[in-house]
Formats: sequence, structure tokens, C-alpha cells
Amino acid sequence: MNQKMKSALASYARSFAVAVLTAYSMGQTEVEDLAVAGLIAILGPAIRALNPNDSAFGITDNTVSVDLDKLAKATKKKTKKK
Repeated sequence: MNQKMKSALASYARSFAVAVLTAYSMGQTEVEDLAVAGLIAILGPAIRALNPNDSAFGITDNTVSVDLDKLAKATKKKTKKK
């Protein structure tokens, strides 16, 4: 798992935890209510991830191109060794 993915997952976890703890501290003790609060909190980072212009977490075409280039180079190296 790369550093960018770890950062994104940490952002989701922080948002979820803060929302659930806030709802709990306000007297919401039912599991369903806490789960809904957590899921709503995840929407913020999820919307950010869908933004292709977000350099921190955004899904960009450049990332896909870089990954494909790495895969192509690795394949070429393997075929040359044989």
C-alpha cells in the first residue's frame, strides 16, 4: 500500500471516528445512529477523492498513466532476462 493510499485511509478513519464520538457524546447510543453518523462523515473525504484536480487524494489520469508505465517497464525487463 503506497503512502498516498495510507493518507487517504487515515483521513477516512479520522472523519469516521470524530463523527461517531461526537454523536455518542450528544447522547446517541444506538448502533444504527452511530453508524449513520460515521458514514455521513466519510462522504467528505469521498467527495474529495472523486475530484480529479485534488492533488492530495484525487483520482487523476496521471496516476493511472504512471502505474501503467511502471507495469510496462517491469514487463519489458522480465522478457529481456529470458
